[in-house]
Amino acid sequence: MSGRIFTPFAIGDFTILPEGAPLPEPCGTPLILGRKGAFGSGEHETTASCLEMLAELPEIRDARGLDLGSGTGILAIAAVRLGAETVVAVDIEWPAAVSCAANARLNGMEDRVLSVCGELASLRGEQFDFLLANIYADLHLALADQMVAMTRPGGLLLLSGIPLQDKFDIQNRFSRLGCSQLDMRILEDYVTLLVRKD
Repeated sequence: MSGRIFTPFAIGDFTILPEGAPLPEPCGTPLILGRKGAFGSGEHETTASCLEMLAELPEIRDARGLDLGSGTGILAIAAVRLGAETVVAVDIEWPAAVSCAANARLNGMEDRVLSVCGELASLRGEQFDFLLANIYADLHLALADQMVAMTRPGGLLLLSGIPLQDKFDIQNRFSRLGCSQLDMRILEDYVTLLVRKD
């Protein structure tokens, strides 16, 4: 975790705020994070693109989601702010899971964001309406089968953390698993994909 304390900033419809900061004017939909921002405070282009695309998905409302590689939990918290019923936030790193649980409490979402420390396989048998994964390209490739299996038919997968040079490999992998691409955002160094499980 970085020791730097961040100041409020806007991403699309959201305003990211450190714990205890007053609401700025104007203020978008607030996402409150612990004062020492970790990777995933929203400043990275992959996180920002996921937040922007999430806000454009009416399918999130009343849905059950999974946030894989949740970090601070910012995407899970944003999804609940947008009306998701619940989000299970999974990260293999214990400090990330603790940070996510703390941030869920800061946003009054401890009953709707469930932070889990472990691998995706620990949730085997569960199915979700949407899946968020801002993770490394090699993890997208290694876990694609599980990710698609855990998404209900017709459900959405928002995939980011994908370097530009890995875009085609990941597009092909999810296409072979029966997913159709709905949207793609080309960023400076990365790409974010939105696919639907057919």
